[in-house]
Amino acid sequence: MASLPVLPVLPVEAHAPVETVTSLFALPGIHCAGCIGKIERGLLATPGIGAARVNLSAKRVAIHHDPALTPPEIKAALAALGFESEALADRGTDIAAAENRALLRALAVAGFAAMNIMLLSVSIWSGAAGATRTMFHWLSALIALPAVAYAGQPFFRSAWAALSQRRTNMDVPISIGVRLTTAMSLFETFTGGAHAWFDGAVMLLFFLLAGRVLDGMMRERARAGVAALLKQTAPGAMVLDGAGHGRWIAAPSLRPGMTMLVAAGERLAADGRVTQGQTGLDIAFLTGESAAVRVGAGDMVHAGALNIDGPIQVEVTEAGPDTMIADMARLMEEAGQGRSRYVRIADRAARLYAPCVHLLAVLAFIGWMIAGAGVHQSLLVAVAVLLITCPCALGLAVPAAQIVACGSLMRRGVLVKDGSALERLAQVDQTVFDKTGTLTLGRPVPRDLDRLAAQDRGILLALARGSRHPLSVALRRALEADGVIPAAVTGLGETAGEGMEARFGADVVTLGRPRSLIGLFDLVAEYRRGGESVLLRFADALRPEAAVTLRRIRAMGLETLIASGDRPEALEAIARETGTTAIGHLRPQDKLALLDRLRGAGRHVLMVGDGLNDGPALAAGHASMAPASASDASQLAADAVFLGDRLEPVAMTLRAARRTVRVVRQNFGLAIGYNLCAVPLALTGQVTPLIAAIAMSTSSLIVVANALRLRNAAR
Repeated sequence: MASLPVLPVLPVEAHAPVETVTSLFALPGIHCAGCIGKIERGLLATPGIGAARVNLSAKRVAIHHDPALTPPEIKAALAALGFESEALADRGTDIAAAENRALLRALAVAGFAAMNIMLLSVSIWSGAAGATRTMFHWLSALIALPAVAYAGQPFFRSAWAALSQRRTNMDVPISIGVRLTTAMSLFETFTGGAHAWFDGAVMLLFFLLAGRVLDGMMRERARAGVAALLKQTAPGAMVLDGAGHGRWIAAPSLRPGMTMLVAAGERLAADGRVTQGQTGLDIAFLTGESAAVRVGAGDMVHAGALNIDGPIQVEVTEAGPDTMIADMARLMEEAGQGRSRYVRIADRAARLYAPCVHLLAVLAFIGWMIAGAGVHQSLLVAVAVLLITCPCALGLAVPAAQIVACGSLMRRGVLVKDGSALERLAQVDQTVFDKTGTLTLGRPVPRDLDRLAAQDRGILLALARGSRHPLSVALRRALEADGVIPAAVTGLGETAGEGMEARFGADVVTLGRPRSLIGLFDLVAEYRRGGESVLLRFADALRPEAAVTLRRIRAMGLETLIASGDRPEALEAIARETGTTAIGHLRPQDKLALLDRLRGAGRHVLMVGDGLNDGPALAAGHASMAPASASDASQLAADAVFLGDRLEPVAMTLRAARRTVRVVRQNFGLAIGYNLCAVPLALTGQVTPLIAAIAMSTSSLIVVANALRLRNAAR
């Protein structure tokens, strides 16, 4: 590969005209892609609103609107669409997290009630009759009525909001079935009937709540990436006044023109320009590269950068929400909104399922009334239809397969955080890899140490032990692994910006920054003893089997690409070894523009990265993965995290995702086949509500059993 082709980088698209303002509203009542479409289309029809983007994971909407349009007017527009809302201030109220806690409480109530009612039902099934049976029915009612009233609230509220706007969703048949079953059971208890179905109603709520809680927990993890990124900035800075006196000022109070004094070991709290001093900065959050960057007077520096060597003075140019790291957080959040628009398989199926269930139940009731049956018998048939067609099997078709597949991947060292990610991973036809820390291990390894004399290696170890610089740490690890014994040196000390210095006998020995002209990102240190010096070069080795893994991915029909913030010439050897095209000198905005270009060409991109600078791209990809060594922000933004040094888990996860989607489709086929067989029996009155509940549970067990075939999906 003589040269590396460079794709043109497109600018990041603006999301709102300059003359508009952006307001955020929490939407605790949204659950599916249908809600997203209804809100976005409905708000666009409201005068003064230019654009609206719903973030399903965060359960909120960003609205770009005319400044004359007030929050109460926007809230009224959302209410007219059937959605309760709350304006979000800068404090970032997390409505979705509160809803997840409420779901967990409802699940606990339903589970407790279901266990106790089932214990009472055993006696009835065993042949209890007369007053004994009636007593057990009343005990079941005393447990079930408050449990249904409390645990059913998430479904009842959602169903009422949909019906009040003359639409339907999956929660409508669930709510009708639970309420009718409870009401009919109560009627049977009052009249001394032989059967009551409190257990079926409560168990139905328990299974449905379990699926919703798991889904909410996975979504909550995905929301934490932005917060982890912003934690990289310092909480404040020491600011110098005109007389040279310093006082600590919190980051939100910093203003352009102030002068910050940044000591070694501190992070910058704002963007600015160095006015005095020189040092090395760790800017991995921006470039993804582990080597420190030398800066001096006149150089631009950014909030979040870690000062490694010595103190510097920085004149603030941008602070607070205007810093580069804040821009990256906004990019990550906006990119995540695009992913939340993905329509999941279950959401697509739900659009047709709910109205069909309603129609069948109504037709059953009307048909039996016309045939001369009484209201009681007609309602029993309608309840049987609702129960036997209850979306438990359909609701389990996706999560059951995803949970089993995720468990299989977890045992092989891959942590999948969002079940819907497996659907997106199965659609991937293009992979984009970061270099440092992703294709490579991200850990500098010294080369050719064996060419040094044993005494010099001992001196090097003594010097390296005194420094926390990444290259010193790498040198220490390598020498200790080789069994080197540190030499006895005296006067060991560190000079800011230069390195370590000591005396060995009559010689002055140093380990530090090379005096020769070396590129900013070159991993090189210089060892000097007396008047002689040796350049120590470090390599960032490829992950084990990286080239093999990329070949396997291409054999699956996917294209591969390397996108890195490193220099193109530094990428050439890796591109040649892996047989992959590489693009260098990419900033976070450039990586986003690259993904936009690929998406515009119809590609479904898997982004694999590890650095803070990869966070927005990970959120923007159709799917994303990160190694366990990645930054917190990247791990939280990614759909899956893989453990260990090998890259094979990426290919393994893609294979498992394709198998999972095949099983999901089989589950849908089983659920549909079950309904085709069971519905006619219920419509003709040959199925009682009890048998309907048992049949519904059996169909769910069949779906789960089929999903268990994915226990070895990661092999």
